[in-house]
Order: sequence, then structure tokens, then C-alpha cells
Amino acid sequence: MIIYLKLFWEFFKAGLFAIGGGMATVPFLQEISRKTGWYTAGDLADMIAVSESTPGPIGVNMATYVGYTTVSRLFGPVAGILGGILSTVGLVMPSVIIILIVARFLEKFRENRYVNAAMYGLRAASVALISSAGISIVLIAVFQVNTIEEWRSATIDYRCFVLAAVILILTRWVPKVKDLHPICFIIASAVIGIIFHMSVPL
Repeated sequence: MIIYLKLFWEFFKAGLFAIGGGMATVPFLQEISRKTGWYTAGDLADMIAVSESTPGPIGVNMATYVGYTTVSRLFGPVAGILGGILSTVGLVMPSVIIILIVARFLEKFRENRYVNAAMYGLRAASVALISSAGISIVLIAVFQVNTIEEWRSATIDYRCFVLAAVILILTRWVPKVKDLHPICFIIASAVIGIIFHMSVPL
């Protein structure tokens, strides 16, 4: 029972402070990993790949994935379903509560300078959190390290780097390709990963 409560509480905190959407949860997931040891940096990279390849918000998908796999390692797959549910509920509950409060008072305080100033600061915070998440993913996927401090032991995975560069070019500067649905690039990347055995070390 304690593990369920801990899953709920850890993801509740992540949902409460992850301002900026699903990718903003990644720094908090890294912190959960360091604190609990429920999953490794490699597991986190896999979670991101799975979450980006499946329907739904990435934060919710990752919470469900972590909750299910963490509890299933301890108590079996049946208990894992409850773990996935509690982690997901914990992540989304702060947003639901805050949105209900905001919906009630936003109209009244829309022109309040303090509210506008707070929103300005929150936008900056969301940029920082999402940027941090992006850097973390690059470190894990391309340089095969978990933190910048480990740069001395970094080894560049050139296949991953080339694949990322090609997709960036195709989606940003090739007119006929950049209009394709993102799922096309996700599927293509998965197929290429299978063919070339691209993987992140655990």
C-alpha cells in the first residue's frame, strides 16, 4: 500500500509544478528516478520514446508507464494496473484543481497587473523546464550520459545524431516533407532504430 501512496504523491508533486506541458515533466521524472531508483535514465529515454509514439499527452503517458512498470516489478502485473492509474491520477489532479480555480476567478482578475506579471514569469519558467527536458534527452540519446557533469565519459552515438539531424532538416526546411503528419517520422524512426539496432544503454 505504501508504494501506491508514494507513486501518487511523487506524481502529484510533478503535476503541480510541471508548468509548460508534458515535456516539462521530464526534469521532475529525473528527480523521481534519483530519489526512488524506480527506473534508470535509459528507462526514462524509453518512456519518452513510447510516450511520444502513442496517443495522449506525454506527461500522462509517462506517468502511466512508470506507475505500471514500477509496481509490477514489486507485486506483479495485476497490481501494476493500479499503480499506473494512481500515478496518472496523481499527475493530472493538480491541473484539474488549478483549472477549476482559474476558471472561476480568471475573468474577474484578467486585467489585474499582478496576475499578468505572474503569467509572464510562468511563461519563462515553462521555457526553462522544456529546454531542460530537451537537453536531458539529447544527453541520454546522443551522448549517452545522464548529466552534463559526466561529459568526460560521453561517447557520441553518431547514428542517433545523424537521424535526429536528418529529421530536423526534413521537418524544418524541406517543403514537401515538413507537411507530413508527425506520426510518419515517428514510424520511420522506429523502423530505422530496429534496422540499425539503435539503443540507449541502461
